[in-house]
Amino acid sequence: MRASLSHLITTLVGLFSRIPDSLIALIGRFSIAAIFWKSGQTKIEGLAIDIVSGEFQLGWPHLSDSALELFRSEYRLPLLPPELAAPMAAFGEHFFPILILLGLATRFSSLALLVMTLTIQIFVYPDAYPTHGVWATVLLVLIARGPGKVSLDHWLAKRCAAH
Repeated sequence: MRASLSHLITTLVGLFSRIPDSLIALIGRFSIAAIFWKSGQTKIEGLAIDIVSGEFQLGWPHLSDSALELFRSEYRLPLLPPELAAPMAAFGEHFFPILILLGLATRFSSLALLVMTLTIQIFVYPDAYPTHGVWATVLLVLIARGPGKVSLDHWLAKRCAAH
């Protein structure tokens, strides 16, 4: 009984260790990009894209009045005025997730979102450390290990190495 349990555990651990890093990176990229994209979508009007729900409203995006008010009243970052912080956050929450989803400049885009996560954790929602810890972990995996094989970064690296 004990030997068969030990064999089962060893077999399962062996199977778990064969989960491809590229699959982990792809799921991590999609998930973290979705979190920041959806947050960015709450800050703008004129453009709405949600591939999961199927919502598409194409137009020229602009900062919503409610986003600016949120940065004035609730977020109140100590170093940036709301008129600068709100559009920077809205831009970052759209630009970097697109890059991460494509797997382009993944490590640097992940670093940018990690800085944003730390800013939110320290200055805005210090009690949300369980959530921000998960975000930080995914971003650190992408920074340390890269985007995986299903990425433009991987394709570009192979292409550059061939020349």
